[in-house]
Amino acid sequence: MFADTSFKRWPIFSVPYDTAYEWITSTTLDVQTVPYTKDLFKKYIAEELALYEAIHPDLVIQDMRFFSTSVSAPAFGVPCANLINAFYTYWIRRGYRGFPLPEIRQLQWVNPAILGFFVPLAMPIALRFLAKTVNQLRREYGLPKIRDLFHQMTWGDYVLFPDDPLLIPLKEPAPNETFLGPSLWSPQLPLPDYWDELGRDRPMVYATPGSTGGPRWVPIVIEALGRMDVDVILSAAGYRVPKHVPPNVHVVDMIPGDLAARKASVVVCNGGAGTGYQALAEGTPTVSTPFTADQTTAACFVRDIGAGVLLPNSTKVTAAEIRTVVGRVMRDESFTQAAKRVAASFARLDPHARFQAVIDKATAKGGVAT
Repeated sequence: MFADTSFKRWPIFSVPYDTAYEWITSTTLDVQTVPYTKDLFKKYIAEELALYEAIHPDLVIQDMRFFSTSVSAPAFGVPCANLINAFYTYWIRRGYRGFPLPEIRQLQWVNPAILGFFVPLAMPIALRFLAKTVNQLRREYGLPKIRDLFHQMTWGDYVLFPDDPLLIPLKEPAPNETFLGPSLWSPQLPLPDYWDELGRDRPMVYATPGSTGGPRWVPIVIEALGRMDVDVILSAAGYRVPKHVPPNVHVVDMIPGDLAARKASVVVCNGGAGTGYQALAEGTPTVSTPFTADQTTAACFVRDIGAGVLLPNSTKVTAAEIRTVVGRVMRDESFTQAAKRVAASFARLDPHARFQAVIDKATAKGGVAT
């Protein structure tokens, strides 16, 4: 990713990927397992302040370090731009009505109608509790508290949404909020020798668990798609592949996802804003089996606009469910039509130009919020 860049990179501490992944994919409500403690936040903040002191930035741009940059940036007096999906702002402004709860083991026996009634009442209380640690640290630096966790996640002098307003409609965006458009990336890798044969005589399906997959996903998807009359290109992304794979399933470790999505009739993925948006950018509908709460949320917006189907969490979904839904999406042209409408909207946004405009404005204006 950084091969053709010349800028200097400054390493700073972050929680190890495996630790963070284990927590964000957990299906339990065990507070003791949360790796993000006050002492850890202090370490993040100290390293960020040391970096600011060394380079004196005109602008800080953060991506999911809100718990520390919402303290360090205003404490140092530098404006902060926050890259964050618009999901959270959307639910804040809806009063959390209809918020899709992640898969939580302790709640699996509760009637969904009862959950739907209590979520808007309980969410503000729970989110204020989860914001407590960051607000304690802000108070130590003489900064006012931020209402709750979602407001902390969307805090910033500039709030940048790597999303499309057609997909996530916000009523009256604030002056500091900007829809950049989806940030799409695909590895530049050679295509397999059999590439031109895929999809020639029958539909092709592109499947990938992405970088936040699980050990169960690949074998379940292979079982589902291996019994269909389709060509399958499956990017395993480092996950274990069964010894015996059906002849219609072609497994690679990684592949240019944009080209695979463009060639496919359906993309089977985790539903997140990475592969999910990549599929929509090519006008291809999705079948989503999420691993994390943010993937579930993203897939809900795709489902609601008619460009995909959201299946149960990947720990519960069956091969038969995946097979049935993939077949339905391929037969029902409305899914592809909806995906193409989203693709046209994506194409009208230039995230590079919009991002540059925010940087130019921020560095010319100066000033910092609290």
